[in-house]
Amino acid sequence: MKLSTRSRYGLRFMLDLALNCENGAVFLKDTAKREEISEKYLSQLVIPLKAVGLINSIRGAHGGYTLAKNPSEISLKNIIEILEGDLNLVACVKDTFSCDRVSVCTTRGVWAKLGDKIKELLDSFTLEDLVKEHKEKDLLTYNI
Repeated sequence: MKLSTRSRYGLRFMLDLALNCENGAVFLKDTAKREEISEKYLSQLVIPLKAVGLINSIRGAHGGYTLAKNPSEISLKNIIEILEGDLNLVACVKDTFSCDRVSVCTTRGVWAKLGDKIKELLDSFTLEDLVKEHKEKDLLTYNI
């Protein structure tokens, strides 16, 4: 399984919002600059994240984007599923009609279990966990 740039950049965008939430709404151009991601690309990621209620947009001179929930309530799985879609490693795990060999396939169970472990791990991490890790790394960087 290889995650697309949508997930990797989307996660960085969400982390940036979490890191800067105490300063109010965050401008997309500021996140784009800090994260070295195209503002145009980020604007495409905003659409699905907003549609499912993970972020809010605020219009006006002091507008921008904010998290719609506390960082502790947003799992990495929430973000990645929205941006990637189905997290199953092979189609037959979710759609048994996608393969004629489902009933005799020995490997399907392995892919299902592996997919479950990936989802479980992603669900066990929140944006708050990433914020804490980021701050710890910052402390290490400045104390060297």
